[in-house]
Amino acid sequence: MSYFGETYKPQLEEAARYQDFIADELLKRGIVLNQYASREYQRKVGESASGIEIKYDKRMAETGNVYIEVAEKSNPSLPDYSDSGVYRNDNTWLYLIGNYEKALLMSKRQLRLCIEYGEAWRKNNGIISRETATSRGYTFPVEYCKRFLCLRFFVFGGDSQ
Repeated sequence: MSYFGETYKPQLEEAARYQDFIADELLKRGIVLNQYASREYQRKVGESASGIEIKYDKRMAETGNVYIEVAEKSNPSLPDYSDSGVYRNDNTWLYLIGNYEKALLMSKRQLRLCIEYGEAWRKNNGIISRETATSRGYTFPVEYCKRFLCLRFFVFGGDSQ
């Protein structure tokens, strides 16, 4: 089977399920999220009309970090990465990342500033550069995000904090 069928497509479906979950959870809190499903709208406008990008980090509880992507490619055999996540040029101004238990809502601009402060500053704050065959980004400690970057911390299955 191909990379697309084995890896990319299942991850895309998992991300779509998480976005649906978040849309329901935000609606319970009075926040309407109008997500765009078509690739055309996602590329031209962004992930949602409200400017919120949603990312599922299934390893957040295990690692104590969130992974903030800055570049991606849909297949490891492609030569170049494309800007993505907080470096994608679209209407996104808020970045919500988490799992099915907790999520952090942060400013895209603040995340970019943290990345641009430089390696020494990032290292001092536990922010580490990461690269895989299809993604480039940074791991941010959840506790750092909660303390300094988080606009809203959500706990699901109960009241958000």
